[in-house]
Amino acid sequence: MQKTFTIKGRVQGVFFRKYTKEKAMSLGLQGFVQNHADGSVFCCAEGTEEQLNELQAFLHSGSPLSRVDEVIEQDTTTEILSSDFQIR
Repeated sequence: MQKTFTIKGRVQGVFFRKYTKEKAMSLGLQGFVQNHADGSVFCCAEGTEEQLNELQAFLHSGSPLSRVDEVIEQDTTTEILSSDFQIR
């Protein structure tokens, strides 16, 4: 199962991607997280429904210095070209 998440709020410059990678790797997910020019963070992850639900819960709380205003979730079939989780 694959999902994408767009996270809006104060999510750049607050180690959001680092914490997201750590959480995703602890869950055994594959995928990536990256900053977007509009100030949001984009995450694409592949795993079980349970793993993705845990990641989604984390994304709503974010890193210690972040402020998450909105998380937009979508099912996807994006090809993930990695066997781990990366910051792009």
